[in-house]
Amino acid sequence: MDRHWISNPDRLSAEYEKGVGEFVTFVRGSLDVQGLTKCPCNRCMNREVHHIDSVRYHLLIYGFLEDYIHWTEHGEQSNPQVPLGSPIQDTPPRMNDQDDEMAEALRDAAGHAYDIGSSSDLLSDMRPPAEQARYDKLFEELHNPLYNDCMKFSALTFIVKLMNVKVLYKWSDRSFVALLKLLHEALPVGNRCPRTYYETRKLLCDVGLGYEHIDVCKHDCTLFYNEHKDDDVCPICGVSRYVRKKIPHKRLRYFPITPRLKRLYSSKHTARAMRWHKEQRLEEDGKLRHPADGEAWKKFDSLYPEFAGDPRSVRMGLASDGFNPFSHMSTSYSMWPVILIPYNLPPWLTMHRSNYLLSLLIPGPKSPGKDFDVFLRPLIEELKVLWDGVQSFDSYQQASFTLRASVIWTVSDFPAFAYLSGWSTQGKLACPICLEDTRYKSIRSKISYIGHRSFLEMSHSWRNSKEFDGRSERRIPPRNFSTADILSQLEAVGQSIPGKATTTAKRKRLPTELNWTKKSILFELPYWSTLLLRHNLDVMHIEKNVCDNILGTLLDIEGKSKDNDKAREDLKDMGIRSELWLQPHPVKGSLKPHASYVFTKDEAKLFCDYLRAVKLPDGYASNIGRCVTESNKLAGMKSHDCHVLLQKLLPPGILTLLTPQLRRTLIELSQFFEQLCGRTLDVGQLT
Repeated sequence: MDRHWISNPDRLSAEYEKGVGEFVTFVRGSLDVQGLTKCPCNRCMNREVHHIDSVRYHLLIYGFLEDYIHWTEHGEQSNPQVPLGSPIQDTPPRMNDQDDEMAEALRDAAGHAYDIGSSSDLLSDMRPPAEQARYDKLFEELHNPLYNDCMKFSALTFIVKLMNVKVLYKWSDRSFVALLKLLHEALPVGNRCPRTYYETRKLLCDVGLGYEHIDVCKHDCTLFYNEHKDDDVCPICGVSRYVRKKIPHKRLRYFPITPRLKRLYSSKHTARAMRWHKEQRLEEDGKLRHPADGEAWKKFDSLYPEFAGDPRSVRMGLASDGFNPFSHMSTSYSMWPVILIPYNLPPWLTMHRSNYLLSLLIPGPKSPGKDFDVFLRPLIEELKVLWDGVQSFDSYQQASFTLRASVIWTVSDFPAFAYLSGWSTQGKLACPICLEDTRYKSIRSKISYIGHRSFLEMSHSWRNSKEFDGRSERRIPPRNFSTADILSQLEAVGQSIPGKATTTAKRKRLPTELNWTKKSILFELPYWSTLLLRHNLDVMHIEKNVCDNILGTLLDIEGKSKDNDKAREDLKDMGIRSELWLQPHPVKGSLKPHASYVFTKDEAKLFCDYLRAVKLPDGYASNIGRCVTESNKLAGMKSHDCHVLLQKLLPPGILTLLTPQLRRTLIELSQFFEQLCGRTLDVGQLT
């Protein structure tokens, strides 16, 4: 078998693609039950295992290992079929690796087979002249060395890597400009190093890394956008737009998503991957592997058959959460990115961060809160246009088409759920599913939601038990509210004035408004009111909260344990579990009896020693032993630490501790989260 294609530097050539296809066909006979195999690309180097479709994608993007001629790692016998060295000696010299990667990215974006150092026939009639001229300029920068006789960097590669270092180490703009000037002076005469930050940004904008600045009112009342873009004062609160000399109080950074969606179809590899959900996805009843397997996706397809008929129509999820850009510093600052995730891709590409589309960067220092809709305005306007469709070019089919896109749901934690949906997640009616039928009970300084037994069968033994809250449960489950019910409730919601200005009076909700604070701006999308599932809660946050509460109670961590004095007094108020009531004490005032669900000192030491001794594979998780304190408590656990601890480490750690009933309950809870986070969900097991 001729394998000269392995050393072909042009990965878009027909010869290379045919060779990759032959390799994939050869390997399919030796796949494991999950379709996994070693990846021989230049990045994985047969050290990582991926799905065969992902391996093919890697080979087309990163290239094939040149010295891997005999495929012994994939079941081929060691007898050489191709003489060693024969396909390698006569190959043309390759580009510098970093320039090669940059050229590959530009070839994908431009959709043409550029060859460094030689002319090629460009399909200029397939793209607008302005867009083609932009790509030509970028390739010119990639051809030009940083300075004469420079063999390591081109001008474009040097700028991109320099900007990457600036971002990684958080250099200020002033220090970056000073460095550019120094480099320009230090390099040989005639070098192409930019002298100003403006020149650097201008070139990066041509690459497609630009964004728009939109000034924001000091109190988040409005954006100085569209009809208000030339205003000097806020039309709502009257506060000046600027701090001084045209310097705004706040500035929203908006990254248009239309050019990036078009770029997904500019590469024939990603353009083909964007059809995966329709053409290559394996459908199996009762199994969920991809959002397309869910009822929400299927209902959307049935309501909008024209949109669903084209597999290139993009379905996206909208996710947002706050973070402190100053890391662990004491500065209190909350910045909110809004990210769109395209679901057309296979799961292993959908969740890769390179495919996330950052659309908005909402400034702090405080969270947007109820004014989240103010910042979403430019994105919503663009999504309306994308629903009608824009002209784009499909490099896989080599044809123009109408690109359409939609947001089919949001993903957030519980507080951000309130910002996006308009339903307050605080108070007596906090449940966004039960709405006005939320079952709650006021306890000491808190509101408890303890109506879960109403979801059980009427004949279930737990309904008759009074050990839960002191009474039996005879209520039926809460209603399933339809779209018409929700829209009817929203009609009763009054108009709220955005902004956090002190002069703006806080509007009191009427009883008819329930827990609605606003009608979300997402309802302006033509399809939003028809969606079956509009909002999702992020399992990562839920898992961390559950893990913190369980471990805080087991180890009796002050401030995190749910077994506090008020909880014991609540038990007495409900007349249940008298053995756990606080007992009078002559010196301490009251004494809290030990509960079976709390570790003794010896049990806590055994559990913490177990965590200290755990050794995990490199890259699987952080060193969880560092979270164990000298007093046998846990502190400083990150979200992924909780994920690993709850699903993998907790069950074996409690096998010799606690009572059998408690162990079984905690292990079943751990297994539930493990199934929920699995690659394949079995609907029968979860329900």
